[in-house]
Amino acid sequence: MIRTPPGWGADVLTQAYHSITTASPDSTARTSTPSAVRRIHLSDLRWALARGMEDFGASRTDVIFLCLIYPLLGLLLARVASGYEMLPLLFPLASGFALVGPLAAVGLNEMSRRREQGLSAGWADAFRVFHAPAIRGIMLLGVVLILMFVFWLVLANAVYNLTLGPQPPASLGSFAHDVIFTHAGRTMAFVGIASGFVFAAVALTISVVSFPMLLDQNVSLEAAIRTSANVVARNPITMAAWGLIVAATLVIGSIPLLLGLIFVMPVLGHATWHLYRRAVAR
Repeated sequence: MIRTPPGWGADVLTQAYHSITTASPDSTARTSTPSAVRRIHLSDLRWALARGMEDFGASRTDVIFLCLIYPLLGLLLARVASGYEMLPLLFPLASGFALVGPLAAVGLNEMSRRREQGLSAGWADAFRVFHAPAIRGIMLLGVVLILMFVFWLVLANAVYNLTLGPQPPASLGSFAHDVIFTHAGRTMAFVGIASGFVFAAVALTISVVSFPMLLDQNVSLEAAIRTSANVVARNPITMAAWGLIVAATLVIGSIPLLLGLIFVMPVLGHATWHLYRRAVAR
């Protein structure tokens, strides 16, 4: 049977997790049954984003402090890429935020969870995720997303070498000209965007509700991933719209030297928690 890339990715990851945790002493304490999922609509996305804005407004200073590391890290990566004549990797580096974003937002998920329960939700509380019962599952899924990000960079570099490369571009202007006005450049852009879409689809499928679910329920990583895949399968149009919203806002946040991510990241992170609460039954 031919599987879609997201479905195949979910199966590979859950099988890897099962093989790793088979001998774990506490693995049997958590359910491996996926939770029931609800049908959601575009209005639910607007609701989740509005709740995300509310959470951001309720702890704005704390969240800005917490998220300042992401644009600084992005600027550092961009500087390294430019310094080592890796200009073609600047766009993959920036777009990679969409792959590792769910991991970067897990602390924000915890803040929203605690605020919903009427508990303290300052920046220090975000680090309580390290004491979560499912921290091993959270870390394993995070490693998978990071590996996907690294593989995406390797693939993007290979695509460049096979089209416009292997010599680095002389300048940003010449690189932009070649991408727009040459056949090799357009081929690079098409293949890069297509492969990036596959990576983003897999990442969305396995993680869209997995991190908040691991924080909220006593479930295994396998159950969280299966539930996340079920949410996407039951709501393909709505979740595709969510993916576009995430990608578009990350691009907008990256334009002013990535500084917009200080505001974009917390809103999306908080909204992800509320999207999970709307999409998954406890």
